[in-house]
Amino acid sequence: MATSTVLTASETHAMKRAPVVEGVLPAIHERWSARSFDGREVSSSVLTKVFEAARWAASSNNEQPWRWVVGRRGDGTWEKIYETLVGFNKTWAHRAPVLMVGAAAMRFSKNGAENRFALYDLGAASSYLTLEAAALGLTTHQMGGFNQEAVRQALGIPAEYAVGAVIALGYQGEPAVLGDVTMIERETTARTRKPLGEIVFSEWGMPADL
Repeated sequence: MATSTVLTASETHAMKRAPVVEGVLPAIHERWSARSFDGREVSSSVLTKVFEAARWAASSNNEQPWRWVVGRRGDGTWEKIYETLVGFNKTWAHRAPVLMVGAAAMRFSKNGAENRFALYDLGAASSYLTLEAAALGLTTHQMGGFNQEAVRQALGIPAEYAVGAVIALGYQGEPAVLGDVTMIERETTARTRKPLGEIVFSEWGMPADL
């Protein structure tokens, strides 16, 4: 029998967890992008903590250009976001109790000048969000597979805001709920990352001496 048919949610999480490195925040080891959700609702108090973490991310000139539109399963916003998903994202995201869309103001509020770092800042805040979620026992999955114009129209996102990603948030479920063998295999395959020597340089292309 294939491994993907026997791993439980807890076994999958243990396998997906990054190798522990002393001194690295535990939430970084815990965070991974599950597609299986168990259907439990996420309380308002937990969501508040997730966004409170995102609120304190750094940003250029403290502009805080990020905005999120949040839908909870059963409300109109959740349905609007879900309907903009494309490809196989629709086959699993319907189990996520929370769907949200991030956006970033592309001009500084103080003078109207272009903010070239707005999407960078949205990404930083989203990372805080996903790490806080992991620390709280939640899982998140960030998606680029959606129709940006459709989500802009559906949610009334102004033209001066760039659309970032759709994020599914909830509690990890059993991989078997995904149904499709290929998706289950992806869910239960160990993660990999490039070694530091490939991404941290002292000069371009030369690994830093860490």
